Order: sequence, then C-alpha cells, then structure tokens
Amino acid sequence: MTDLKKAVFLDRDGTLNIEKSYLCDPDHLTLFPEVVPALTQLMQLGYRLFIVTNQSGIGRGYYTLEDMHRVNARLIETLQPEGIEFDRIYFAPESPEEPSYGRKPSPNFLKDASREFGLQLDQSFMVGDKLSDLECGKNAGVRASILIRTGYGAETEAKLGSGKHPWWIADDLLNVVEMIRAKH
Repeated sequence: MTDLKKAVFLDRDGTLNIEKSYLCDPDHLTLFPEVVPALTQLMQLGYRLFIVTNQSGIGRGYYTLEDMHRVNARLIETLQPEGIEFDRIYFAPESPEEPSYGRKPSPNFLKDASREFGLQLDQSFMVGDKLSDLECGKNAGVRASILIRTGYGAETEAKLGSGKHPWWIADDLLNVVEMIRAKH
C-alpha cells in the first residue's frame, strides 16, 4: 500500500530534460533516457511527483509565460502515456533581480504543496542540478536534497568541493531512485 503523504520535488531543466539555454520551444524538449523508468519507480514506491522550476527567461523577456506552458504541456503529454503524472508544476517566472515568492532557494512552493496535498516534507526529497535546488529542499525541511550530476550538476558538485556537506549526490535519476529505495 502506498502512503502518498511523501513526494519527490524535481527541478525541470537539467534534471528531467537536457539543459538548453532558456528552453522555450516544445520541439526542443529532450528527456533524459532514464526519466520514464525512474519516475515510474518513484510512483511505485508511493511518492507523489512535483516539478519546481525557476523560469527566469520569462522575467528577462527571453520568452513568454505561454512558451513555458507549451514546454510543460509537451513534457506532460510525453509522460502521461507512460502512466506518469505530476500533481503540480510550480514555477517562478521572475528574474533573479526581481522579488519572488517561490524562486528557489525559497521553500514556499514545497510548503504550499505540503499544505495543499497533506505531504510530510520530512519524508520527501528535492532533486536538482543547482545549489538553489538543494537549498530549497533544505529550507523546506525535506528528508534530503539530492544533487543530480546531469545538467549543471557536475559543475555544481565541483563548486561544492570535497568537504562535508548535507547533500546526497547521484549520477542520474535512476541513481536517485536507488538512494531513495535504500532509505525507504
């Protein structure tokens, strides 16, 4: 029996799909090959799935809100036939210079999801390829923030250095599933 009170919050660009500078055309969306089996396994383990994404290209005027929604729609259309569904996609359209309610590392979207969906953040995970993703999860009180080496992840890992830090580090989403399953 699944719990459904726990979630995996996922960054979009560089985590689910190949990082492309300011992705705004759904025809340029390319998922990493391990996304479908990894997300399927997370759902089988009883985790609800959410996307939490900073989309500063909107605030910078590089693309429109509608462009982002079209990319997200393509992502959903691609994954739904595989039985994969996201409970919600949270996005922050502001540029880094603008005030923002939800721009990561803000924990607000995770806290909103916790209230709206009855989630236990201390049983949930945040996965992303940037320090702001990791800090978002930490700020929200998730069980663990996981740095994925795809996208900007390897570069982020190099900046973190070899010292002690609170983040889990995974090669890809299947590795994330292995780590979560080991702690399940």
